[in-house]
Amino acid sequence: MSSATNTADLKTTEAGAPHLKRVLGRWDLVLLFVVAVFNLNVVPSIAANGGVTVWLWVISLLLFFWPQGIAVIELSQRYPGEGGVYLWAKEMFGDFHGFLSGWCYWTNNMMYVPTVMLYFVGVSVYVLGPRHAGLADSKAFALGASLALFAVLVVLNIIGLGVGKWINNVGAVGTFAAAAMLIGLGIVVWLRFGTSVSAADFRIPANPRFVMNAFGVICFGLVGLELASVMGDEIHEPRRTMPGAVAWGGIISGALYIGTTLTLLIAVDKRDINVLQGIVQAVTHLAARVGISWIIPGFALMLSVSIAGIGSAWLAGSARIPFVAGLDSYLPSWLGKVHPRYHTPYAALIVHAAVSTVLVVLVFSISGVQESFQKLLSLAVVLQLVPFLYVFAALLKIARDRGAKTYYSRTTLVAAGLSGLLTTTLGIVMVFFPAQQITSLWSYEIWMFGGTLFFIGLAAFFFFIYGRRKALRQATSA
Repeated sequence: MSSATNTADLKTTEAGAPHLKRVLGRWDLVLLFVVAVFNLNVVPSIAANGGVTVWLWVISLLLFFWPQGIAVIELSQRYPGEGGVYLWAKEMFGDFHGFLSGWCYWTNNMMYVPTVMLYFVGVSVYVLGPRHAGLADSKAFALGASLALFAVLVVLNIIGLGVGKWINNVGAVGTFAAAAMLIGLGIVVWLRFGTSVSAADFRIPANPRFVMNAFGVICFGLVGLELASVMGDEIHEPRRTMPGAVAWGGIISGALYIGTTLTLLIAVDKRDINVLQGIVQAVTHLAARVGISWIIPGFALMLSVSIAGIGSAWLAGSARIPFVAGLDSYLPSWLGKVHPRYHTPYAALIVHAAVSTVLVVLVFSISGVQESFQKLLSLAVVLQLVPFLYVFAALLKIARDRGAKTYYSRTTLVAAGLSGLLTTTLGIVMVFFPAQQITSLWSYEIWMFGGTLFFIGLAAFFFFIYGRRKALRQATSA
């Protein structure tokens, strides 16, 4: 890239629209996809439902993940700019739908990123040794440590993706290494000692209530291929870079999910799986059986780095949504500000951090650590999947337009659109069934229905209030 182009990336255009730096190459994207899609923190809460979840992984990979890859490539080729799911829904269905899609994508991460921080705390205490594992169940310690890490990630991402991407990249390497170690230990134990897991463990249970919740979480766990498109203006040659990166990131992530779920089921009885420490539990058990327990602190450290990378990736990506909405004047315009030195959407990052902090403190005040984790995760699932209703509906709309130039055939777009739309709808419905960590059904349903209606209602409020002001300004200037 020429020096003139680099200079243009650092400044605003004549029209005054701020530009961000193009710092992400193909392998940066592959690693970003791995760290964003393959989230080890959701595996324990899914595996706790037993072997039947392996079939749910396969179904979700075929009916949700494959269509997601088709949609991301098709729509990123069509609309390669900054904004991703916000931009796509806006271009295909209008401003309100674009805003609602982007709003849900952003607000879900206000709850999801804190769950990643909680997971970090649950794992990192093992670096001090297994005797300190109980610290993760302490509300004061879990809250304080998770918010401290969150603050560090916010600061690093304000400094810029040129720095922040290395957290993502190192996190992806840590994720892959941690998963490889877990799977490798599982294979060694299976070959030497066999397994107590039987075919009966893979059958649908008599009471499938908890399995229903797991299906929604699995769909949520497979989200992430669209994340790079949210940062479309920060990718080198996005039209050429995206397809290969999506393919490699998807294949690696799918294989790792199935492998780690199977290994966790082999290593730990599903009734004993802790949703915050399940992965380290499994490695501790497997390592003890083969006489290498000394690896536990090192593994916990590697996994902690991986989790920090996951949090950084989602924090950086989701903050671009209010940044673009601020530029569009559907949120306060100051959210569209770029840092004068680091050229990052610092205002959006700070607001994201502030709201997340309030939500986490609120949930901690009424629930235990594991139940808080599950409540935050379940509401995040609903809000995260709403934009994908628009994504898959967009594929069907493109396929219906005979005059549109498409990257894939219309048959492929229809198949992917219908499959993804059905699976996404089921995933949203299923997550309203409580997970087994939930102690109060009524409290959970009030949280889920109330939280969903609150955030969607807030989106409508901001859109119509700021949209009316935008219309008045346009009418005055005309």
